[in-house]
Amino acid sequence: MDVKFLIAGDRAVSVEFGSVISLEVNAKVRALDEKLKESPVEGMVETVPTYCALIVHYRPEVIRYGKLVEELQKRIADMHEVSTTTEKVVKEIPVYYGGETGPDLEYCAELENTTTEEIIRKHSQHEYYVYMLGFAPGHPYMARFEEPFSFKRRTSPRVKIPARSIVVQLALSDFIPFEQPCGWNIIGSTPLDICNFAKDDPFLVRAGDWVKHVPVTKAEYDQIRRDVENGTYKVKTYTLQDNG
Repeated sequence: MDVKFLIAGDRAVSVEFGSVISLEVNAKVRALDEKLKESPVEGMVETVPTYCALIVHYRPEVIRYGKLVEELQKRIADMHEVSTTTEKVVKEIPVYYGGETGPDLEYCAELENTTTEEIIRKHSQHEYYVYMLGFAPGHPYMARFEEPFSFKRRTSPRVKIPARSIVVQLALSDFIPFEQPCGWNIIGSTPLDICNFAKDDPFLVRAGDWVKHVPVTKAEYDQIRRDVENGTYKVKTYTLQDNG
């Protein structure tokens, strides 16, 4: 297996499994992440999975860089393959499209020379894979593998957009966990919290998850939001059998 170990400052190493964003490369990242959870290296602080690499933060006063690389090589040789096919558990995320919460929906339809209904269909019909979390706590970078949009990010980013916004470009879609800057196109909003530090597990999704966007009406959105705030809403899931 061709793996690169790159110094990332004085307290981290980047373990790179490739330079192409793909399910196969990301599966190797996840496999090492899981192996390190099963068999941690003394002096390791935390791991951060990305598209193609796993960042390993460590304490150099406990373990030196060379020794850490040796330990990581041992675990790579012994790590278990993470399947990208077979059975997938998909989380259903409700989305209210358009209106005040989706100000770019009509603009995106114009860019695609189609209708807003077709933008919603393409966005909500397919499952999305969560490659990584980044930029802000709980902020997922997700992709679908069919019917990508042709438009990219906006030419002028916004300084601040609302929390829980659904933003898109090409085949990518993100949830925005907090009020924050963003240069992507806003087509809707979810009533679910993307990140809630009051919970034991604060993040709505994690790397390796699968997501399906489910269109809801404004009334359904408001009701789900009330349920979330009351602590009674449970995220729905279903199992997808993929023999590809």
